[in-house]
Amino acid sequence: MIEIFYTDGYLKRAKKFFKSHTELISQYEKTLKILEINPFHPSLRLHKLQGKLSDLYSVSVNISCRITIEFLIDENQIIPVDIGMHEEIY
Repeated sequence: MIEIFYTDGYLKRAKKFFKSHTELISQYEKTLKILEINPFHPSLRLHKLQGKLSDLYSVSVNISCRITIEFLIDENQIIPVDIGMHEEIY
């Protein structure tokens, strides 16, 4: 199983994001559970980013919302970096 490590900075950004997007909380929680069990599950649409974010990966919460993550396969650890709507996060 994968361990998700939450930084203080990420938790602060997530809290701010969910103040205006409360309708996404249950989808977000489901996404995190799937991510812990199988980060390669097709519903997550995990993919490596390009350009200035090329060190990060992205997973989908829904069609509009994404979580960027640092995906450390060797250590079985995922570190969420940011959460937001598609156009905001990239």
